[in-house]
Amino acid sequence: MTIPAYIAIGVILLMIVALMKEIMRPGLILFSALVIFMVTDILSAEEALSGFSNKGMITVALLFLVSEGVKESGVLNRMGKIILPKKRKPIPRLLMQIMIPVSAISAFLNNTPVVIIFGPMLKKWADKLSLPSQKFLIPLSYATIFGGTCTLIGTSTNLLVHGMMLDRGMAGLGMFELAKVGLFILFFGFIYMNLFSNRLLPGEKIPRFSFPNDTREYLFDLYLPKGSNLVGKEVEKRRLPGLSEFTLRTVIRGGKHIRISNSPFLLEPDDKLIVGGSSEDVGYLTQSNAVKLKALDNVNPDFLKKSLRQVEVVIAPRFPGIQQTLGEFDFFGHYRAVVMAVHRNGERITTDLDNLELKTGDNLMLLATEDFTRYWGESRVFYMATEIGEMDDSKDRRRRWIAMGLVFLMIAGATAGRYIPIEAKNEFDMFFFAAVTVFLMAMMKIFTPKKYTKPINWDVLITIACAIGISRALQNSGAADFIARSTINLSKGFGPLGVLAAIFIITNVFTEIITNNAAAAITFPIAFAAATQLGVDPRPFFITICIAASASYSTPIGYQTNLIVQSIGNYKFSDYWKIGLPLNIMALIISMLVIPRFWPF
Repeated sequence: MTIPAYIAIGVILLMIVALMKEIMRPGLILFSALVIFMVTDILSAEEALSGFSNKGMITVALLFLVSEGVKESGVLNRMGKIILPKKRKPIPRLLMQIMIPVSAISAFLNNTPVVIIFGPMLKKWADKLSLPSQKFLIPLSYATIFGGTCTLIGTSTNLLVHGMMLDRGMAGLGMFELAKVGLFILFFGFIYMNLFSNRLLPGEKIPRFSFPNDTREYLFDLYLPKGSNLVGKEVEKRRLPGLSEFTLRTVIRGGKHIRISNSPFLLEPDDKLIVGGSSEDVGYLTQSNAVKLKALDNVNPDFLKKSLRQVEVVIAPRFPGIQQTLGEFDFFGHYRAVVMAVHRNGERITTDLDNLELKTGDNLMLLATEDFTRYWGESRVFYMATEIGEMDDSKDRRRRWIAMGLVFLMIAGATAGRYIPIEAKNEFDMFFFAAVTVFLMAMMKIFTPKKYTKPINWDVLITIACAIGISRALQNSGAADFIARSTINLSKGFGPLGVLAAIFIITNVFTEIITNNAAAAITFPIAFAAATQLGVDPRPFFITICIAASASYSTPIGYQTNLIVQSIGNYKFSDYWKIGLPLNIMALIISMLVIPRFWPF
């Protein structure tokens, strides 16, 4: 290897470590790698910036606005009302009734807003029917991934690979070209989830025709104020007099924790109580004179006189208080809401909240006024709020039809554009029709034109743009050729199919531990170099990268929708690999069987 190749591999390894440790946002990490490649003369400034003018990257930006238009029009809310079953049925039937239409929607819209809208709706629907929501939220995320692998616009990774193919003078991907393999993964993925999700997902296994109640319990820190009528009262069977909705779990007395059983227990002055109950009943605690919520100690009394409601939000990367404790970050001062509980990786944290360091993906149960949802419900600070995505019919029906019509015309135009018998300077491709759709949506105010920058995920765009430059650096330095030769030597006994499998595994491992776009960018030049050295068509390798980069089932960090439902459903990290690892293996096997048949070497 040459010195530039060693430098390139070293930079990539450092980049992967930085992404895994979340030292900075992915876009800035990849941009930093790009700067190093420029400083070491592996990339020219023009090559480093080429990704920022890439048609695939700009198309992703336009599709963020198209998705926002669909979201604001109320189409997804209306679809949610239609999709969610009205009655309880066996779990497999419920799963299919939800997953099939969600996959169809995600094939044409950005996955993130689909999960942001449907996640809270699904959770409330499950609670209403006394079903455990954990049996449905990971399948919701997987359904969006299944659908995203079937079209060019189903995920930003497909458009990234498409853009890099165009940069090298090759024909890009067709609108439904990936469906040749994506539909097989979708079909067998549905069967797998149908058969095993009830057994492998957390929560009590649901008998085929039995539906247990899955009530989420929160723990609340209380204390007895002066003059409390509970002082000297006896607690029987862990129930507080006058607050029968709550169960007394622990009493902290003199710094010691006393576990409470069903035996009678006498309350004393200065006792601190930890009680369990549902979030819906927290209003009783705010109105009681017998106990005080510790979380409300520093809250303005006027706030408690207002009409309060419970709201659940998920902290997004743009939240300003990340890596600060709740004691350091004035949450109430920023958002006029009180943090009552934090759910993280399946753990419910309700005590000693002042010393809890906030992290991306934390699920916060808040006590807030109706103003909170109005001001912050659609911000980029939080991924979702339980009040967003309500089944609301108040949206203008005309706007819904216009939004659906424009999306349909965009898809039809991009699919049939190459057959339009008109000579023009522009290609009638996905970029062209997405740009026209955004223009029409803005003119018709399907989304808010004055806030058009708000729905765009700039970190994703910067990641994609920098990834294209990094891909070029791997090629320029000779690192891609070296890794390709090593891969060929390791799998030479299996021929091109063995190299194809190796490319899938490398991409899939990267996408589970970093980001799908970065994974595709790293493996693209390696796949191109491997195909060149083997003397075969590189197209099946690029199709493999698209499928492998999207097949993020085993961790919550590889795909944004997995992270969102992790917070909503309080999943643990291990829940993903238990249900997801067989799906990764299944996607590999299907890809190796199907891709060479449709895209021969």
